[in-house]
Amino acid sequence: MATLGTWLVTALGAATVVFFKSPNLKGLNIMLGFAAGVMIAASFWSLLQPAIERAEQASGLPPYIVATLGFLSGALFMWLSDKAVSLATRKAESTNIQPNERLHRIIMLTLSITLHNIPEGLAVGVAFGALQSQPLSAESITGAISVALGIGLQNFPEGAAVSVPLRREGYSRWKSFLLGQASGMVEPIAGVIGAALVVYIEAILPYALSFAAGAMILVAVHELIPECQRNRSSQPYSATMGIILGFAVMMLLDVMLG
Repeated sequence: MATLGTWLVTALGAATVVFFKSPNLKGLNIMLGFAAGVMIAASFWSLLQPAIERAEQASGLPPYIVATLGFLSGALFMWLSDKAVSLATRKAESTNIQPNERLHRIIMLTLSITLHNIPEGLAVGVAFGALQSQPLSAESITGAISVALGIGLQNFPEGAAVSVPLRREGYSRWKSFLLGQASGMVEPIAGVIGAALVVYIEAILPYALSFAAGAMILVAVHELIPECQRNRSSQPYSATMGIILGFAVMMLLDVMLG
């Protein structure tokens, strides 16, 4: 139920795209920059910082090694995914099938946000699953609820971070919304897995969190930021201000909610 709530907030964030009756290039560039800022901030405060904190509590490799290995693995995974999509595009060209660059960018964006939502769902599942191994108290229940609440509120701008770029690529409002909310549907699945395998998931969670951070940073820097800066000559700072605002909003939510 907790992770269904976090998915619902993702869907509400994705629903913001419904208010765009017709795509305005300047407005969508700002929102695309906003999405990039959200992803960059979430990579640290929602993923890397918790990964380091959890790695410090575990007895094993030093936390900085865990975070670095996971981060580089996530970036490598997305790079290999990019190569696989590019290979498929070249194959389509060789068989006279029209390649779709929009689809390439959309796959990369949706995959990165979906990967980011998996460890978040695991974290909520672990928080509630751990309640079975300790005496129930108001403090322990409140702690688990606060994890779900914090992740849920962070998911609102993340839902928009998927649906708005899809709208920017020419997708309809409703299709952008449906794909945007779908990126959060992995959280309930991951939450159930985390609750069922709480002892085992706890050990790999730092790697999963930092893995997702590496994937998100690569997509934000390689795909979203260059895309939102296409009209930089006529609108030199609009998309840049979107990046700053997105970063600030996500940082505010993460720090305020702990």
